[in-house]
Amino acid sequence: QVQLVESGGGLVQAGHSLRLSCTASGRAFSNYAMGWFRQAPGKEREFVSAISAGGSNTDYADSVKGRFTISRDNAKNTVYLQMNSLKFEDTAVYYCAGGPYYGYRHDERKYERWGQGTQVTVSS
Repeated sequence: QVQLVESGGGLVQAGHSLRLSCTASGRAFSNYAMGWFRQAPGKEREFVSAISAGGSNTDYADSVKGRFTISRDNAKNTVYLQMNSLKFEDTAVYYCAGGPYYGYRHDERKYERWGQGTQVTVSS
């Protein structure tokens, strides 16, 4: 059974960068499409980015396209989210999630495993 643990969140000034990591336990990681979602206070959780199991396909929400980059290292059972040019509106709890279907990457109901979340706070 895959368990996911996020790290790398914190407080950062607008315009700066952070890199989130999500490390999985278990051997099934390389079979999973991985996604990043976020939830800001008072808002619903929203899709941020996703990467296919092999890493050849990626997708981004319009709000982060050109600023965020998702990648994965299956040898390390880890997926990353490099966040550049951070904005105040990027402030949220960020969750990584794993699921079998990259085709359903925007649908959080299709993800089987979730991390506990990591807080990202961007000061303006």
